[in-house]
Amino acid sequence: MNWDETGPDTDERLEESLVHADADGEDTAVEAALRPKDLDEFVGQEKVREQLDLVLKAARARGATADHVLLSGAPGLGKTTLSMIIAAEMGAPIRITSGPAIQHAGDLAAILSSLQEGEVLFLDEIHRMSRPAEEMLYMAMEDFRVDVIVGKGPGATAIPLELPPFTLVGATTRAGLLPPPLRDRFGFTGHMEFYAPTELERVIHRSARLLDVEIDADGAAEIAGRSRGTPRIANRLLRRVRDYAQVKADGRIDRPVAATALGVYEVDARGLDRLDRAVLGALLKLFGGGPVGLSTLAVAVGEERETVEEVAEPFLVREGLLARTPRGRVATPAAWAHLGLVPPQQGGKGQQGLFGA
Repeated sequence: MNWDETGPDTDERLEESLVHADADGEDTAVEAALRPKDLDEFVGQEKVREQLDLVLKAARARGATADHVLLSGAPGLGKTTLSMIIAAEMGAPIRITSGPAIQHAGDLAAILSSLQEGEVLFLDEIHRMSRPAEEMLYMAMEDFRVDVIVGKGPGATAIPLELPPFTLVGATTRAGLLPPPLRDRFGFTGHMEFYAPTELERVIHRSARLLDVEIDADGAAEIAGRSRGTPRIANRLLRRVRDYAQVKADGRIDRPVAATALGVYEVDARGLDRLDRAVLGALLKLFGGGPVGLSTLAVAVGEERETVEEVAEPFLVREGLLARTPRGRVATPAAWAHLGLVPPQQGGKGQQGLFGA
């Protein structure tokens, strides 16, 4: 299974978690109201913002459409928001679609042929587009032209179709899967980094104002520290803490209220949720810190292999709590410290201590 693909069990697990970075139905509705409208209002990603601002201002000064833009990075960091800002800064309409929705070259031809001059086409998860559509996109991006094939077999003919100049904004969570010919056709490439806690605090204060939620600096810092460096998660946690404050407190969010609320939702001080702690707990308590195979670890926590690999592991690895090795998954000293457990003596060899060896 690919990193970006999720099966039914994984989807169900994501719906239960507050700290996954993929958008659900509620996120999509709320984000529309919380999204910044221009680059000055956009928080974080300083380098990408500065570079993109130059690209857009230069294009406006020339009276031309902006170069094609590729944005890469983990889910929830603001790629869709930046695409909307690009359209707003250029005074152009935006059309939004995704790679999985374009399975045939004809699907892409229909979209491209209906674009207006200067329009921004946002293509999310561009690395998941079908190969025939991808090859059609090469010519569309470079020459603003596509060849529409009419007929089949020896009698088939290619009819060139001229396109108005447009700006393609591609977003991907896996830039390495894009073929070089496609990557090379983007005039600007920006990589979205995870946010620092201080940047997330600014995001939370801004969202709190828009949601009419009273929150102090310590409350925002508590939520930011548990948000995994991701604005989408920060906004989701803010909404859940707001609910708790309205029901259990006076509606005002401070550090004790935020900590207690997130404790109810099983998000700990480092941003780990129930599944994360279950994986670490099994690795430490049942297997002595590893190494242990992924399938065995998944059985131990009662989850599917794909759920452990795609939902829990990326954050645990990024936090330095778990390492992937050729022999299996291994806990780091930080994992023992986080769960308050004492590592086994160095003389033992991982799982052998379980069997008295």
